[in-house]
Amino acid sequence: MQARLLLEDGTLFTGKAFGSTGDSVGEVVFNTGITGYQEVLSDPSYCGQIVTMTYPLIGNYGITRDDFESIRPYVHGFVVREHEAVPSNWRAEYTIDSLLKEYGIPGISGIDTRMLTRRIRHHGAMKGILTTSNKRVEELLEQLKVAPLMTDQVSRVSTKSVYSAPGTKERIVLVDFGSKSGILRDLTKRGCDVVVVPQDTTADQIRRLAPDGIMLSNGPGNPKDVPHAVRMISELIGQFPIFGICLGHQLIALASGADTEKLKFGHRGGNHPVKDLKSGRCYITSQNHGYTVKEDSISGTDLEVTHINNNDRTIEGLRHKKHPVFSVQYHPEAAPGPFDSSYLFDDFLDMIREHKKNHPPVPRQAQIAAAYQAGGAKSASASKGELHYAEK
Repeated sequence: MQARLLLEDGTLFTGKAFGSTGDSVGEVVFNTGITGYQEVLSDPSYCGQIVTMTYPLIGNYGITRDDFESIRPYVHGFVVREHEAVPSNWRAEYTIDSLLKEYGIPGISGIDTRMLTRRIRHHGAMKGILTTSNKRVEELLEQLKVAPLMTDQVSRVSTKSVYSAPGTKERIVLVDFGSKSGILRDLTKRGCDVVVVPQDTTADQIRRLAPDGIMLSNGPGNPKDVPHAVRMISELIGQFPIFGICLGHQLIALASGADTEKLKFGHRGGNHPVKDLKSGRCYITSQNHGYTVKEDSISGTDLEVTHINNNDRTIEGLRHKKHPVFSVQYHPEAAPGPFDSSYLFDDFLDMIREHKKNHPPVPRQAQIAAAYQAGGAKSASASKGELHYAEK
């Protein structure tokens, strides 16, 4: 079956369909990874996007559920040069074609992905429609023109319920803006007691969970589309140690008074060089984002730049000058180096322990007594029904 990819500037690519049939609109972007296509497919940060893989052969090792970064794929379309329908891998459970069919995602192969990538690099990421229909180009262009790009991706991919991954060490509240499974894995293998909460959780609700630290996850889209998260973070800065990854990094910047802007074509792949300004060391990192923190907006805030991208000099890491807060734009859990950046999780736990040593927690009994004296027995009682917990 024939499939077509039409960009908003009128550029048309015709190839062979795989996956689901129908029409799908999204922002057309590219990923430069040589391997890891199923991690790309299952990364919630790609919600609302039609992803082009620059590596020419995709599908040769099939799909293995254990390697997923979320429960399901979130891409709106998949574009490859050559689609391998028969994988060769003893771990493979099924094919890309069957995965995309299961979740209603169209794919196209047999097009010049290098030309498409060069066009995106030159003109920037743009809206596109991937279709298996026989509609005229003019009709598709009109359909594309009136179809808005998504702005509610975070609410779509975030968990709707609170759930926990019990551990014996530090309690970490992980705010899920579209979190990859790797973040939870890196915390739990260090013994952390992790509580995962939805993206719209308030600062008061997080305080009631009595965390030792707060992790702000990655996620899709424009950080300015989640202003409630910015408010929540601004209230918690200075009260708890905070570590932000990708979208979480951008939200920390906004909560601290800095600004963000959209990149021309974003950073997506497992080969982005990042320089640690303190040590001078260069790390090869995995990235997936279309927005960045504006460099000139850092002055006048309490933030300092800790990492920069060696390709385009954009900001890749921030640290708060006064409070235990830091963030990175890249994904330390993705292990492209393979484990060069995993030390950031250890730094986070060290920061928590240092904070607890300098700010010993008030005994719970003393908190209850103080609340009773301040507002009476009614205010001292716990609020009910504000957090919806996942059922077993």
